[in-house]
Amino acid sequence: MNDQVLQNYINGKWVTSTSEKLRIVTNPATDEVLAKVPVSTLKEFDEAVQIAHNTFQTWHRVPVTTRIQYFFKLKTLLEENFEDLSRSITLEHGKTLDESRGEMRRAIENVEVACGTPSLIMGDIVEDIAPGIDELMIRQPLGVIGLISPFNFPAMIAFWYLPYAVTTGNTVVAKPSSRVPITMVKMFQLMDEAGFPPGVVNLVNGGAEIVDGMCDHPLIKAIGFVGSTPTALHVYSRGAAHGKRVSAGGGAKCPVLILPDADVDNTTNIVMDSAFGCSGQRCLAATLAIMIDDADKTFIPAFANAASKRVTGFGLNPDVQMGPVITQQDKIRIEDLIQQGLDEGSEMLVDGRNAVIPGYEKGYFIRPTILTDIPVNGIIHKTEVFGPVLGIMHCNTVEEAVKIVNNHTFGNAASIFTRDGAFARKFRYEALAGNIGINIGIAAPMAFFPFSGWKDSFFGDLHGQGKHAIEFFTQTKVVIERWPKEWSRKF
Repeated sequence: MNDQVLQNYINGKWVTSTSEKLRIVTNPATDEVLAKVPVSTLKEFDEAVQIAHNTFQTWHRVPVTTRIQYFFKLKTLLEENFEDLSRSITLEHGKTLDESRGEMRRAIENVEVACGTPSLIMGDIVEDIAPGIDELMIRQPLGVIGLISPFNFPAMIAFWYLPYAVTTGNTVVAKPSSRVPITMVKMFQLMDEAGFPPGVVNLVNGGAEIVDGMCDHPLIKAIGFVGSTPTALHVYSRGAAHGKRVSAGGGAKCPVLILPDADVDNTTNIVMDSAFGCSGQRCLAATLAIMIDDADKTFIPAFANAASKRVTGFGLNPDVQMGPVITQQDKIRIEDLIQQGLDEGSEMLVDGRNAVIPGYEKGYFIRPTILTDIPVNGIIHKTEVFGPVLGIMHCNTVEEAVKIVNNHTFGNAASIFTRDGAFARKFRYEALAGNIGINIGIAAPMAFFPFSGWKDSFFGDLHGQGKHAIEFFTQTKVVIERWPKEWSRKF
């Protein structure tokens, strides 16, 4: 057992929590204990917020061109420690090393975009809105920002928000998931090494009490959150009730439409990567494949063959294509949902339950699973399984499939695979989802675009990343000014 107890980072110092409550952080592939993480108290959280608030009074006056210099330094440090951070993600989350590298790359891309804040934060001006009167709009920071990140991306999702919050002049108190806190601790160590002034970035480990405290605290001005839909709605509602801005990403059910003319090999490879990458534990996972017309005759056998061959195991092993799910409890939950789907009339195409990986018998493994003929009102279609489970249904037309997409409560992403530009355009135009893929299985926006989500997949107005994040973390001030000639000094 690893007896390391992780610390909080407050006011530029690593601080041991006073809480006696600890949670165990395990490697989901081996059940090995990696560390212990404190369930910090509201008193400790308040201390961090007070310090961040005091620091904000000077930090927001630091020129934006100076603020971004810390992120140039951080970018270099993240690159230098890229492999160590990627390995850390795999150890505590379970995803493959290549998937962890992809996550780290996306985190670094957000640092890069945030370094362009001097251009992104620019305001507007109109001269002579009336004789001798000018009007201008400027952007100013909000204050202390609270960040709550989920377990499925230990590094990336916090960085949809943190770099933009800080470069626009705010200070931050972040709470990583207590399931995967190690990577974020390492990233804060690099921020400390980059020389961020004390109090600008703070980290407090904890549980639901810290989340509610963040929603309630009068000095927290905005919250960035990603997690399940029930929790997202809770954070959005409670935070908004206390007058805060909230950007809350929720759950998803991302359908992919497969037309008969789609390229078989490419489509199969892409959909398998989308459905089973990160063990299906991501909000952009392809969880539903809708076969149009007679596409099922070709693609169902292709999917079954590819899923059956996918190598499952410890993510650090180079030949492994899919790792474990995050906990034993999640393994049980996912397998129960699969059984419920079968009880409702779905057919088992590929059964990944009861997986035992030689050498990793204690790991929380489920192999790729595919169910066919899933009912529209069934559990597999309605629920975000958040595991390596792909459901398949059949539709006669694209119109029928789009109706199924649009009637779902979630609206994070949707994709279509076809060679037909007219069908692709129709889908792009009509599908009610915030991220659309055309022959793309994971419609993940680049850092300079917002991570859009619609319906019950998002609560708020502005999303993480890019210009949306700049707008979210600033408030506009309109100035109307007049300088009469008679006031001017004569030289």
